[in-house]
Amino acid sequence: MSYGLIDFLTLLGSLGIFIYGMKVMSEGIQKAAGSSLRRILQGMTANRYVGVITGFAVTALIQSSSATTVMVVSFVNAGLMTLFESMGVIMGANIGTTVTSWLVYYFGFKVNILSIAIPLIGIAFPFLFARRNRLKHVAEFFVGFGILFIGLHYLKESVPNIKDNPEIMEFIAPYVEYGFLSVLIFVAVGALLTVVVQSSSASLAITLVMVANGWIDFEMAAAMYVGGNIGTTVTAILASLVANIHAKRTALFHFIFNVLGSVWVLFVFTSFLRIIDNFLSQIFGLSVNDVDAAHQKETIMLALSIFHTAFNTINTIILIGFIPLLEKMVVWMMPAKKEEDIFHLQFISTGLMATAELSLAQAKKEIQVFGRILDKLCLNVMALIFEKSKEFNSISDKIKSREEMTDTLEVEISNYLSKCAEGDITGSTSKKIKNMFRMINDMERIGDIFYQIMITSNKMRDSKIQFTEEIREELRELIDKIYAGIKTIRENLKDENMDIVEIQRTYKLEAKINALRDKFQQKHYDRLEAGEYSIQEGIMYLDVLNSLEKIGDHVVNVNEAIAGLK
Repeated sequence: MSYGLIDFLTLLGSLGIFIYGMKVMSEGIQKAAGSSLRRILQGMTANRYVGVITGFAVTALIQSSSATTVMVVSFVNAGLMTLFESMGVIMGANIGTTVTSWLVYYFGFKVNILSIAIPLIGIAFPFLFARRNRLKHVAEFFVGFGILFIGLHYLKESVPNIKDNPEIMEFIAPYVEYGFLSVLIFVAVGALLTVVVQSSSASLAITLVMVANGWIDFEMAAAMYVGGNIGTTVTAILASLVANIHAKRTALFHFIFNVLGSVWVLFVFTSFLRIIDNFLSQIFGLSVNDVDAAHQKETIMLALSIFHTAFNTINTIILIGFIPLLEKMVVWMMPAKKEEDIFHLQFISTGLMATAELSLAQAKKEIQVFGRILDKLCLNVMALIFEKSKEFNSISDKIKSREEMTDTLEVEISNYLSKCAEGDITGSTSKKIKNMFRMINDMERIGDIFYQIMITSNKMRDSKIQFTEEIREELRELIDKIYAGIKTIRENLKDENMDIVEIQRTYKLEAKINALRDKFQQKHYDRLEAGEYSIQEGIMYLDVLNSLEKIGDHVVNVNEAIAGLK
Protein backbone atom coordinates (compact mmCIF):
# COMPACT_ATOMS: atom_id res chain seq x y z
CA MET A 1 0.00 0.00 0.00
CA SER A 2 1.54 3.32 -1.14
CA TYR A 3 0.70 6.69 0.39
CA GLY A 4 2.22 9.72 -1.31
CA LEU A 5 2.12 13.52 -1.23
CA ILE A 6 -1.14 13.76 -3.21
CA ASP A 7 -2.82 11.39 -0.74
CA PHE A 8 -1.62 13.55 2.15
CA LEU A 9 -2.85 16.77 0.50
CA THR A 10 -6.21 15.08 -0.14
CA LEU A 11 -6.35 14.24 3.56
CA LEU A 12 -5.53 17.85 4.44
CA GLY A 13 -8.15 19.15 2.01
CA SER A 14 -10.77 16.79 3.46
CA LEU A 15 -9.99 18.12 6.92
CA GLY A 16 -10.39 21.66 5.59
CA ILE A 17 -13.80 20.83 4.08
CA PHE A 18 -14.89 19.24 7.38
CA ILE A 19 -13.88 22.26 9.50
CA TYR A 20 -15.34 24.75 6.99
CA GLY A 21 -18.62 22.81 6.99
CA MET A 22 -18.69 23.03 10.78
CA LYS A 23 -18.20 26.81 10.58
CA VAL A 24 -20.97 27.32 7.98
CA MET A 25 -23.33 25.01 9.88
CA SER A 26 -22.73 26.74 13.20
CA GLU A 27 -23.08 30.26 11.77
CA GLY A 28 -26.23 29.29 9.88
CA ILE A 29 -27.99 27.85 12.93
CA GLN A 30 -26.90 30.82 15.02
CA LYS A 31 -28.44 33.27 12.53
CA ALA A 32 -31.60 31.22 12.03
CA ALA A 33 -32.19 30.33 15.67
CA GLY A 34 -35.29 31.91 17.06
CA SER A 35 -36.85 31.52 20.46
CA SER A 36 -38.90 28.55 19.18
CA LEU A 37 -35.82 26.49 18.25
CA ARG A 38 -34.16 27.47 21.51
CA ARG A 39 -37.24 26.31 23.47
CA ILE A 40 -37.35 22.99 21.59
CA LEU A 41 -33.70 22.26 22.35
CA GLN A 42 -34.11 23.31 25.96
CA GLY A 43 -37.13 20.98 26.24
CA MET A 44 -35.10 18.11 24.75
CA THR A 45 -32.35 18.73 27.30
CA ALA A 46 -34.51 19.87 30.21
CA ASN A 47 -32.46 17.75 32.60
CA ARG A 48 -29.54 15.37 32.30
CA TYR A 49 -31.77 12.28 31.99
CA VAL A 50 -33.91 13.73 29.20
CA GLY A 51 -30.65 14.76 27.53
CA VAL A 52 -29.37 11.18 27.66
CA ILE A 53 -32.59 9.93 26.02
CA THR A 54 -32.30 12.65 23.35
CA GLY A 55 -28.68 11.76 22.59
CA PHE A 56 -29.51 8.06 22.42
CA ALA A 57 -32.50 8.58 20.11
CA VAL A 58 -30.69 10.92 17.70
CA THR A 59 -27.61 8.69 17.47
CA ALA A 60 -29.68 5.52 17.04
CA LEU A 61 -31.59 7.27 14.25
CA ILE A 62 -28.61 8.59 12.26
CA GLN A 63 -26.24 5.80 13.41
CA SER A 64 -23.32 8.10 14.03
CA SER A 65 -22.22 9.33 17.43
CA SER A 66 -19.74 11.56 15.59
CA ALA A 67 -22.64 13.25 13.79
CA THR A 68 -24.50 13.75 17.06
CA THR A 69 -21.53 15.17 18.95
CA VAL A 70 -20.61 17.48 16.05
CA MET A 71 -24.18 18.83 16.00
CA VAL A 72 -24.10 19.27 19.77
CA VAL A 73 -20.82 21.19 19.48
CA SER A 74 -22.44 23.33 16.77
CA PHE A 75 -25.50 24.09 18.92
CA VAL A 76 -23.34 24.98 21.91
CA ASN A 77 -21.20 27.20 19.69
CA ALA A 78 -24.36 28.97 18.49
CA GLY A 79 -25.53 29.54 22.06
CA LEU A 80 -28.59 27.29 21.66
CA MET A 81 -27.41 24.85 24.32
CA THR A 82 -25.31 25.24 27.43
CA LEU A 83 -22.38 23.03 28.36
CA PHE A 84 -24.49 21.45 31.09
CA GLU A 85 -27.33 20.63 28.66
CA SER A 86 -24.91 19.14 26.14
CA MET A 87 -23.38 16.70 28.64
CA GLY A 88 -26.44 14.45 28.91
CA VAL A 89 -26.84 14.39 25.11
CA ILE A 90 -23.23 13.26 24.67
CA MET A 91 -23.67 10.51 27.26
CA GLY A 92 -26.78 9.33 25.40
CA ALA A 93 -24.91 9.43 22.09
CA ASN A 94 -22.32 7.03 23.51
CA ILE A 95 -25.09 4.53 24.26
CA GLY A 96 -26.83 5.22 20.95
CA THR A 97 -23.72 4.37 18.96
CA THR A 98 -23.93 0.79 20.27
CA VAL A 99 -27.06 0.35 18.15
CA THR A 100 -24.79 0.45 15.11
CA SER A 101 -22.83 -2.55 16.39
CA TRP A 102 -26.02 -4.56 16.74
CA LEU A 103 -27.25 -3.57 13.26
CA VAL A 104 -23.91 -4.53 11.77
CA TYR A 105 -24.06 -7.83 13.67
CA TYR A 106 -27.59 -8.72 12.58
CA PHE A 107 -27.87 -7.07 9.16
CA GLY A 108 -24.43 -5.86 8.15
CA PHE A 109 -26.21 -2.53 7.73
CA LYS A 110 -25.09 1.03 8.38
CA VAL A 111 -26.66 4.27 7.15
CA ASN A 112 -24.39 6.20 4.78
CA ILE A 113 -24.79 9.76 6.03
CA LEU A 114 -23.27 11.05 2.78
CA SER A 115 -26.30 9.73 0.88
CA ILE A 116 -28.43 11.99 3.07
CA ALA A 117 -26.10 15.00 3.19
CA ILE A 118 -25.75 15.61 -0.57
CA PRO A 119 -29.52 15.58 -1.31
CA LEU A 120 -29.92 17.97 1.64
CA ILE A 121 -27.55 20.40 -0.05
CA GLY A 122 -29.56 20.02 -3.25
CA ILE A 123 -32.78 20.87 -1.42
CA ALA A 124 -31.28 23.73 0.59
CA PHE A 125 -29.15 25.37 -2.12
CA PRO A 126 -31.96 27.29 -3.94
CA PHE A 127 -33.08 28.79 -0.63
CA LEU A 128 -29.67 30.46 -0.20
CA PHE A 129 -31.03 33.09 -2.61
CA ALA A 130 -34.33 33.56 -0.76
CA ARG A 131 -35.39 37.06 0.22
CA ARG A 132 -36.42 36.02 3.71
CA ASN A 133 -33.34 36.01 5.92
CA ARG A 134 -34.68 33.27 8.20
CA LEU A 135 -35.12 30.91 5.24
CA LYS A 136 -31.67 31.81 3.91
CA HIS A 137 -30.03 31.10 7.27
CA VAL A 138 -31.78 27.74 7.64
CA ALA A 139 -30.51 26.85 4.17
CA GLU A 140 -26.99 27.84 5.25
CA PHE A 141 -27.27 25.43 8.18
CA PHE A 142 -28.23 22.49 5.95
CA VAL A 143 -25.58 23.34 3.36
CA GLY A 144 -23.01 23.51 6.16
CA PHE A 145 -24.29 20.18 7.47
CA GLY A 146 -23.83 18.62 4.05
CA ILE A 147 -20.36 20.11 3.56
CA LEU A 148 -19.32 18.89 7.00
CA PHE A 149 -20.24 15.29 6.27
CA ILE A 150 -18.80 15.40 2.77
CA GLY A 151 -15.55 16.40 4.49
CA LEU A 152 -15.96 13.62 7.04
CA HIS A 153 -16.59 11.08 4.25
CA TYR A 154 -13.49 12.07 2.32
CA LEU A 155 -11.53 12.26 5.55
CA LYS A 156 -12.28 8.57 6.05
CA GLU A 157 -11.56 7.79 2.41
CA SER A 158 -8.24 9.66 2.26
CA VAL A 159 -6.54 8.05 5.26
CA PRO A 160 -4.24 5.06 4.69
CA ASN A 161 -6.52 2.19 3.69
CA ILE A 162 -5.94 -0.09 6.65
CA LYS A 163 -9.43 -1.54 6.44
CA ASP A 164 -8.77 -3.19 3.08
CA ASN A 165 -5.19 -3.95 4.04
CA PRO A 166 -5.53 -5.39 7.57
CA GLU A 167 -2.25 -7.27 7.15
CA ILE A 168 -0.61 -3.93 8.04
CA MET A 169 -1.76 -4.62 11.59
CA GLU A 170 -0.22 -8.09 11.71
CA PHE A 171 2.93 -6.66 13.26
CA ILE A 172 1.14 -6.20 16.61
CA ALA A 173 0.32 -9.92 16.94
CA PRO A 174 3.46 -10.66 19.06
CA TYR A 175 2.38 -8.08 21.67
CA VAL A 176 -0.42 -10.24 23.12
CA GLU A 177 1.87 -12.05 25.57
CA TYR A 178 2.56 -9.27 28.09
CA GLY A 179 -0.49 -9.53 30.36
CA PHE A 180 -2.05 -6.22 31.40
CA LEU A 181 0.65 -4.31 29.51
CA SER A 182 -0.72 -5.93 26.35
CA VAL A 183 -4.17 -4.62 27.24
CA LEU A 184 -2.79 -1.07 27.51
CA ILE A 185 -0.90 -1.47 24.23
CA PHE A 186 -4.06 -2.56 22.44
CA VAL A 187 -6.09 0.28 24.01
CA ALA A 188 -3.55 2.70 22.50
CA VAL A 189 -3.67 0.85 19.15
CA GLY A 190 -7.49 1.00 19.15
CA ALA A 191 -7.49 4.73 19.90
CA LEU A 192 -4.90 5.46 17.21
CA LEU A 193 -6.67 3.22 14.70
CA THR A 194 -10.00 5.00 15.23
CA VAL A 195 -8.32 8.39 14.86
CA VAL A 196 -6.68 7.29 11.62
CA VAL A 197 -9.74 5.72 9.98
CA GLN A 198 -12.10 8.33 11.53
CA SER A 199 -14.74 5.71 12.24
CA SER A 200 -15.31 3.48 15.26
CA SER A 201 -17.30 1.12 13.01
CA ALA A 202 -14.38 0.76 10.58
CA SER A 203 -12.09 0.28 13.56
CA LEU A 204 -14.34 -2.53 14.79
CA ALA A 205 -14.30 -4.15 11.34
CA ILE A 206 -10.48 -4.11 11.31
CA THR A 207 -10.47 -5.56 14.83
CA LEU A 208 -12.75 -8.40 13.71
CA VAL A 209 -10.47 -9.21 10.77
CA MET A 210 -7.56 -9.40 13.19
CA VAL A 211 -9.57 -11.78 15.41
CA ALA A 212 -10.61 -13.92 12.43
CA ASN A 213 -6.97 -14.24 11.35
CA GLY A 214 -6.00 -15.35 14.83
CA TRP A 215 -3.70 -12.38 15.48
CA ILE A 216 -5.54 -11.34 18.66
CA ASP A 217 -8.09 -12.86 21.02
CA PHE A 218 -11.33 -11.48 22.48
CA GLU A 219 -9.51 -9.75 25.37
CA MET A 220 -7.23 -7.76 23.07
CA ALA A 221 -10.15 -7.00 20.73
CA ALA A 222 -12.12 -5.61 23.68
CA ALA A 223 -9.09 -3.51 24.66
CA MET A 224 -8.95 -2.10 21.13
CA TYR A 225 -12.62 -1.25 21.41
CA VAL A 226 -12.00 0.63 24.67
CA GLY A 227 -9.31 2.58 22.81
CA GLY A 228 -11.74 3.19 19.94
CA ASN A 229 -14.09 4.83 22.44
CA ILE A 230 -11.35 7.36 23.16
CA GLY A 231 -10.32 7.81 19.52
CA THR A 232 -13.86 8.62 18.38
CA THR A 233 -13.79 11.86 20.41
CA VAL A 234 -11.31 13.37 17.94
CA THR A 235 -14.11 14.21 15.47
CA ALA A 236 -15.79 16.54 17.98
CA ILE A 237 -12.43 18.03 18.90
CA LEU A 238 -11.76 18.79 15.21
CA ALA A 239 -15.23 20.37 14.92
CA SER A 240 -14.55 22.61 17.94
CA LEU A 241 -11.34 24.06 16.45
CA VAL A 242 -13.27 26.92 14.84
CA ALA A 243 -15.77 27.26 17.70
CA ASN A 244 -15.99 29.34 20.86
CA ILE A 245 -14.85 28.37 24.36
CA HIS A 246 -18.17 26.72 25.25
CA ALA A 247 -18.06 24.40 22.23
CA LYS A 248 -14.41 23.57 23.00
CA ARG A 249 -15.45 22.69 26.55
CA THR A 250 -18.17 20.41 25.17
CA ALA A 251 -15.60 18.56 23.05
CA LEU A 252 -13.28 18.37 26.07
CA PHE A 253 -16.09 16.88 28.18
CA HIS A 254 -16.70 14.24 25.50
CA PHE A 255 -13.03 13.29 25.68
CA ILE A 256 -12.95 13.26 29.52
CA PHE A 257 -16.17 11.24 29.75
CA ASN A 258 -14.84 8.55 27.43
CA VAL A 259 -11.42 8.50 29.10
CA LEU A 260 -12.96 8.14 32.57
CA GLY A 261 -15.07 5.26 31.28
CA SER A 262 -11.99 3.60 29.82
CA VAL A 263 -10.06 4.01 33.09
CA TRP A 264 -12.62 2.33 35.33
CA VAL A 265 -13.29 -0.52 32.91
CA LEU A 266 -9.55 -1.25 32.71
CA PHE A 267 -9.45 -1.64 36.50
CA VAL A 268 -12.03 -4.45 36.27
CA PHE A 269 -11.16 -5.55 32.76
CA THR A 270 -10.60 -9.29 33.28
CA SER A 271 -13.64 -9.68 35.56
CA PHE A 272 -15.81 -7.62 33.21
CA LEU A 273 -14.91 -9.81 30.22
CA ARG A 274 -15.58 -12.93 32.26
CA ILE A 275 -19.07 -11.64 33.07
CA ILE A 276 -19.66 -10.93 29.35
CA ASP A 277 -18.54 -14.45 28.43
CA ASN A 278 -20.80 -15.99 31.12
CA PHE A 279 -23.74 -13.93 29.83
CA LEU A 280 -22.96 -15.02 26.26
CA SER A 281 -22.85 -18.65 27.38
CA GLN A 282 -26.13 -18.56 29.32
CA ILE A 283 -28.18 -16.61 26.79
CA PHE A 284 -26.73 -17.74 23.44
CA GLY A 285 -24.96 -20.95 24.38
CA LEU A 286 -21.69 -19.62 23.00
CA SER A 287 -18.27 -18.80 24.42
CA VAL A 288 -15.44 -16.70 23.05
CA ASN A 289 -13.01 -19.34 24.29
CA ASP A 290 -14.69 -22.33 22.69
CA VAL A 291 -15.72 -21.75 19.12
CA ASP A 292 -14.78 -23.25 15.81
CA ALA A 293 -13.11 -21.14 13.16
CA ALA A 294 -16.28 -20.87 11.05
CA HIS A 295 -18.21 -19.09 13.77
CA GLN A 296 -15.41 -17.33 15.57
CA LYS A 297 -15.88 -13.97 13.85
CA GLU A 298 -19.65 -13.90 14.51
CA THR A 299 -19.20 -14.94 18.16
CA ILE A 300 -16.52 -12.32 18.83
CA MET A 301 -18.63 -9.69 17.08
CA LEU A 302 -21.60 -10.57 19.26
CA ALA A 303 -19.42 -10.51 22.38
CA LEU A 304 -17.98 -7.12 21.42
CA SER A 305 -21.49 -5.74 20.82
CA ILE A 306 -22.53 -6.89 24.31
CA PHE A 307 -19.31 -5.50 25.78
CA HIS A 308 -19.73 -2.18 23.99
CA THR A 309 -23.37 -1.76 25.09
CA ALA A 310 -22.70 -2.78 28.69
CA PHE A 311 -19.57 -0.63 28.92
CA ASN A 312 -21.21 2.58 27.63
CA THR A 313 -24.46 2.09 29.54
CA ILE A 314 -22.74 1.43 32.86
CA ASN A 315 -20.37 4.33 32.25
CA THR A 316 -23.35 6.67 31.81
CA ILE A 317 -25.10 5.31 34.89
CA ILE A 318 -21.96 5.84 36.98
CA LEU A 319 -21.09 9.34 35.74
CA ILE A 320 -24.50 10.93 35.14
CA GLY A 321 -24.74 11.85 38.82
CA PHE A 322 -21.42 13.69 38.58
CA ILE A 323 -22.38 16.01 35.69
CA PRO A 324 -22.31 19.21 37.83
CA LEU A 325 -18.87 18.24 39.14
CA LEU A 326 -17.64 17.35 35.65
CA GLU A 327 -18.92 20.70 34.36
CA LYS A 328 -16.89 22.56 37.01
CA MET A 329 -13.84 20.44 36.19
CA VAL A 330 -14.09 21.20 32.45
CA VAL A 331 -14.49 24.95 33.10
CA TRP A 332 -11.48 24.82 35.45
CA MET A 333 -9.41 22.97 32.86
CA MET A 334 -10.40 25.37 30.07
CA PRO A 335 -11.04 28.83 31.54
CA ALA A 336 -12.28 31.71 29.40
CA LYS A 337 -9.24 33.73 28.39
CA LYS A 338 -11.06 36.68 26.92
CA GLU A 339 -14.37 38.45 27.37
CA GLU A 340 -15.65 37.44 23.92
CA ASP A 341 -15.87 33.85 25.13
CA ILE A 342 -18.53 34.78 27.72
CA PHE A 343 -21.44 34.17 25.39
CA HIS A 344 -24.05 32.61 27.63
CA LEU A 345 -26.01 34.33 30.35
CA GLN A 346 -24.30 34.19 33.72
CA PHE A 347 -27.11 34.71 36.24
CA ILE A 348 -30.55 33.74 34.89
CA SER A 349 -29.84 30.53 32.96
CA THR A 350 -31.06 28.41 35.88
CA GLY A 351 -34.67 29.65 35.67
CA LEU A 352 -36.94 31.73 37.89
CA MET A 353 -36.15 32.25 41.56
CA ALA A 354 -38.53 31.65 44.46
CA THR A 355 -40.05 35.14 44.25
CA ALA A 356 -40.46 37.71 41.49
CA GLU A 357 -38.25 40.18 43.35
CA LEU A 358 -35.38 37.69 43.52
CA SER A 359 -35.86 36.91 39.83
CA LEU A 360 -35.66 40.62 38.97
CA ALA A 361 -32.45 40.89 41.00
CA GLN A 362 -30.97 38.16 38.77
CA ALA A 363 -32.19 39.97 35.65
CA LYS A 364 -30.63 43.20 36.92
CA LYS A 365 -27.25 41.42 37.19
CA GLU A 366 -27.53 40.43 33.53
CA ILE A 367 -28.37 44.05 32.62
CA GLN A 368 -25.21 45.09 34.46
CA VAL A 369 -23.30 42.65 32.22
CA PHE A 370 -25.08 44.35 29.28
CA GLY A 371 -23.68 47.70 30.49
CA ARG A 372 -20.13 46.33 30.63
CA ILE A 373 -20.41 45.09 27.04
CA LEU A 374 -21.59 48.54 25.86
CA ASP A 375 -18.63 50.06 27.70
CA LYS A 376 -16.23 47.80 25.79
CA LEU A 377 -18.06 48.43 22.50
CA CYS A 378 -17.56 52.16 22.93
CA LEU A 379 -13.84 51.70 23.60
CA ASN A 380 -13.57 49.46 20.52
CA VAL A 381 -15.23 52.09 18.32
CA MET A 382 -12.86 54.72 19.70
CA ALA A 383 -9.91 52.53 18.72
CA LEU A 384 -11.39 51.98 15.27
CA ILE A 385 -11.93 55.70 14.54
CA PHE A 386 -8.97 57.33 16.24
CA GLU A 387 -6.13 54.83 16.22
CA LYS A 388 -4.17 53.96 13.09
CA SER A 389 -4.05 50.43 14.41
CA LYS A 390 -2.73 47.41 12.57
CA GLU A 391 -5.36 45.43 14.48
CA PHE A 392 -8.25 46.98 12.53
CA ASN A 393 -9.71 43.61 11.52
CA SER A 394 -9.29 42.21 15.03
CA ILE A 395 -11.10 45.20 16.57
CA SER A 396 -13.87 44.90 13.96
CA ASP A 397 -14.31 41.24 14.90
CA LYS A 398 -14.59 42.20 18.58
CA ILE A 399 -17.29 44.74 17.78
CA LYS A 400 -19.21 42.18 15.71
CA SER A 401 -18.91 39.58 18.49
CA ARG A 402 -20.03 42.00 21.21
CA GLU A 403 -22.95 43.27 19.12
CA GLU A 404 -24.11 39.66 18.77
CA MET A 405 -23.90 39.37 22.56
CA THR A 406 -26.22 42.37 22.93
CA ASP A 407 -28.74 40.65 20.63
CA THR A 408 -28.57 37.47 22.72
CA LEU A 409 -28.88 39.37 25.99
CA GLU A 410 -31.96 41.26 24.80
CA VAL A 411 -33.72 38.06 23.68
CA GLU A 412 -32.83 36.02 26.75
CA ILE A 413 -33.55 38.74 29.31
CA SER A 414 -36.85 39.54 27.54
CA ASN A 415 -37.89 35.87 27.71
CA TYR A 416 -36.96 35.77 31.39
CA LEU A 417 -38.86 38.98 32.19
CA SER A 418 -41.90 37.63 30.32
CA LYS A 419 -41.88 34.57 32.57
CA CYS A 420 -41.60 36.84 35.62
CA ALA A 421 -44.63 38.82 34.43
CA GLU A 422 -46.74 35.66 34.14
CA GLY A 423 -46.69 35.09 37.90
CA ASP A 424 -48.67 36.74 40.67
CA ILE A 425 -46.90 40.11 40.94
CA THR A 426 -47.57 43.48 42.54
CA GLY A 427 -48.06 46.74 40.67
CA SER A 428 -44.59 47.87 41.76
CA THR A 429 -42.99 44.70 40.38
CA SER A 430 -44.94 45.05 37.13
CA LYS A 431 -43.57 48.60 36.74
CA LYS A 432 -40.00 47.37 37.31
CA ILE A 433 -40.44 44.67 34.67
CA LYS A 434 -41.70 47.23 32.11
CA ASN A 435 -38.76 49.51 32.87
CA MET A 436 -36.32 46.62 32.44
CA PHE A 437 -37.86 45.87 29.05
CA ARG A 438 -37.24 49.53 28.11
CA MET A 439 -33.64 49.37 29.35
CA ILE A 440 -32.61 46.31 27.36
CA ASN A 441 -34.41 47.52 24.22
CA ASP A 442 -32.49 50.81 24.20
CA MET A 443 -29.22 49.13 25.22
CA GLU A 444 -29.54 46.72 22.30
CA ARG A 445 -30.13 49.68 19.97
CA ILE A 446 -26.90 51.27 21.26
CA GLY A 447 -25.08 48.04 20.33
CA ASP A 448 -26.64 48.15 16.85
CA ILE A 449 -25.50 51.76 16.29
CA PHE A 450 -21.94 50.99 17.39
CA TYR A 451 -22.00 48.11 14.88
CA GLN A 452 -23.20 50.46 12.11
CA ILE A 453 -20.33 52.87 12.91
CA MET A 454 -17.97 49.90 12.51
CA ILE A 455 -19.54 49.16 9.09
CA THR A 456 -18.98 52.79 8.07
CA SER A 457 -15.35 52.59 9.24
CA ASN A 458 -14.84 49.45 7.16
CA LYS A 459 -16.30 51.16 4.09
CA MET A 460 -13.93 54.10 4.62
CA ARG A 461 -10.98 51.75 4.90
CA ASP A 462 -11.99 49.89 1.73
CA SER A 463 -12.37 53.24 -0.09
CA LYS A 464 -9.07 54.52 1.35
CA ILE A 465 -10.83 57.49 2.97
CA GLN A 466 -9.39 59.00 6.16
CA PHE A 467 -10.85 61.73 8.34
CA THR A 468 -8.75 64.86 8.72
CA GLU A 469 -7.20 65.60 12.11
CA GLU A 470 -9.79 68.35 12.70
CA ILE A 471 -12.68 65.92 12.13
CA ARG A 472 -11.07 63.28 14.32
CA GLU A 473 -10.79 65.79 17.17
CA GLU A 474 -14.47 66.71 16.77
CA LEU A 475 -15.49 63.07 16.90
CA ARG A 476 -13.21 62.46 19.85
CA GLU A 477 -14.90 65.28 21.80
CA LEU A 478 -18.35 63.90 21.01
CA ILE A 479 -17.60 60.25 21.70
CA ASP A 480 -16.00 61.19 25.03
CA LYS A 481 -19.42 62.53 26.05
CA ILE A 482 -21.05 59.32 24.80
CA TYR A 483 -18.65 57.25 26.87
CA ALA A 484 -19.47 59.39 29.91
CA GLY A 485 -23.16 58.67 29.23
CA ILE A 486 -22.55 54.92 29.17
CA LYS A 487 -20.66 55.29 32.44
CA THR A 488 -23.79 56.90 33.98
CA ILE A 489 -25.80 53.83 32.93
CA ARG A 490 -23.34 51.53 34.65
CA GLU A 491 -23.24 53.68 37.78
CA ASN A 492 -27.03 53.90 37.99
CA LEU A 493 -27.39 50.16 37.56
CA LYS A 494 -25.19 49.67 40.63
CA ASP A 495 -27.73 51.34 42.93
CA GLU A 496 -29.55 48.89 45.20
CA ASN A 497 -32.78 50.78 44.54
CA MET A 498 -32.96 51.65 40.88
CA ASP A 499 -35.77 54.16 41.55
CA ILE A 500 -33.25 56.53 43.15
CA VAL A 501 -31.27 57.91 40.21
CA GLU A 502 -29.88 61.42 39.65
CA ILE A 503 -31.34 61.99 36.20
CA GLN A 504 -30.37 65.68 35.84
CA ARG A 505 -26.76 64.74 35.15
CA THR A 506 -27.93 62.67 32.18
CA TYR A 507 -30.06 65.51 30.83
CA LYS A 508 -27.13 67.93 31.02
CA LEU A 509 -24.92 65.42 29.22
CA GLU A 510 -27.52 64.99 26.48
CA ALA A 511 -27.77 68.76 26.04
CA LYS A 512 -23.98 68.94 25.56
CA ILE A 513 -24.10 66.07 23.03
CA ASN A 514 -26.89 67.78 21.04
CA ALA A 515 -25.06 71.12 21.12
CA LEU A 516 -21.85 69.50 19.88
CA ARG A 517 -23.71 67.67 17.12
CA ASP A 518 -25.32 70.92 15.93
CA LYS A 519 -22.00 72.79 16.10
CA PHE A 520 -20.06 70.12 14.20
CA GLN A 521 -22.86 69.71 11.68
CA GLN A 522 -22.66 73.38 10.78
CA LYS A 523 -18.86 73.19 10.50
CA HIS A 524 -19.33 70.18 8.22
CA TYR A 525 -21.53 72.16 5.83
CA ASP A 526 -19.04 75.05 5.86
CA ARG A 527 -16.17 72.67 4.99
CA LEU A 528 -18.26 71.05 2.27
CA GLU A 529 -18.98 74.44 0.68
CA ALA A 530 -15.28 75.31 0.84
CA GLY A 531 -14.43 72.02 -0.89
CA GLU A 532 -12.17 70.86 1.96
CA TYR A 533 -13.17 67.22 1.45
CA SER A 534 -15.16 65.07 -0.94
CA ILE A 535 -18.92 64.56 -0.74
CA GLN A 536 -18.36 60.86 0.04
CA GLU A 537 -16.11 61.72 2.99
CA GLY A 538 -18.64 64.31 4.17
CA ILE A 539 -21.51 61.81 4.01
CA MET A 540 -19.60 59.29 6.09
CA TYR A 541 -18.64 61.95 8.66
CA LEU A 542 -22.26 63.08 8.95
CA ASP A 543 -23.36 59.46 9.29
CA VAL A 544 -21.02 58.87 12.24
CA LEU A 545 -21.96 62.23 13.78
CA ASN A 546 -25.70 61.50 13.69
CA SER A 547 -25.16 57.93 14.91
CA LEU A 548 -23.32 59.17 17.99
CA GLU A 549 -26.10 61.68 18.73
CA LYS A 550 -28.68 58.86 18.52
CA ILE A 551 -26.66 56.89 21.07
CA GLY A 552 -26.97 59.91 23.38
CA ASP A 553 -30.78 59.72 23.04
CA HIS A 554 -30.78 56.03 23.92
CA VAL A 555 -28.53 56.69 26.93
CA VAL A 556 -31.17 59.10 28.23
CA ASN A 557 -33.92 56.52 27.63
CA VAL A 558 -32.02 53.85 29.58
CA ASN A 559 -31.36 56.16 32.52
CA GLU A 560 -35.00 57.29 32.55
CA ALA A 561 -36.07 53.65 32.64
CA ILE A 562 -33.68 52.99 35.54
CA ALA A 563 -35.17 56.00 37.35
CA GLY A 564 -38.69 54.78 36.62
CA LEU A 565 -39.57 57.83 34.51
CA LYS A 566 -41.77 57.67 31.43
